[in-house]
Amino acid sequence: MGPMARRTTGGSRVGRGARRPELRLPPPAPWDGGGLEPDGDYDGLEFRDADLAGQDAAGARFMDCALRGCAVDGTRLRHARVLDSALAGLRGVGTDLSEATLRDVELTDPRLGGTQLHGAVLERVVVRGGKIDFLNLRMARLRDVVFESCVLVEPDFGSARLERVEFVDCALRGADLTGATLKDVDLRGAAPLEITRGLDRLSGAVIGAAQLLDLAPALAAALGIRVE
Repeated sequence: MGPMARRTTGGSRVGRGARRPELRLPPPAPWDGGGLEPDGDYDGLEFRDADLAGQDAAGARFMDCALRGCAVDGTRLRHARVLDSALAGLRGVGTDLSEATLRDVELTDPRLGGTQLHGAVLERVVVRGGKIDFLNLRMARLRDVVFESCVLVEPDFGSARLERVEFVDCALRGADLTGATLKDVDLRGAAPLEITRGLDRLSGAVIGAAQLLDLAPALAAALGIRVE
């Protein structure tokens, strides 16, 4: 994990770019291996190669924690708060983080599918590397979020609000922007950039000229323009 100042103020910003977290975790204590608990309080712990599949930690708080190589299949983290934490190599299907709060978090090399983040709040979050299939971010609020060198397959941003969100060397396949609100969203680093629904919501985003050409047929179809 990269060095980071606790309680991020962010580094220098270019234009309206996203502020990134800069984690500097205190030396963590090893987790004792007991089961997670609803409304649990986990402070300064390292979860390494832990099997958290199917466990219920709804409403729990994770502060200054490191989760590395953990299995999170079906883990219930609804309303959880993940703060100033580093998550590396998480793997699993159907992780429930609906209405959770992630603030000052680095998520690196995930292998996740069907992750539920609908209604969640993400602030100063970096997702770096890995692949996430069918990410559900409906009605979520993303502010100062960076997707970097990762693959997103059919992410659902339906009715979400994205502010200062960047896609850097990131594959964005089959994205749904239906009803989304975008402000200072930089899509120029997305390759490919595939938007299946919600092309009319791209106001507030910046794309490159080549991306515009790639999107032209879908934009024409969405606007009812016949091209012959």
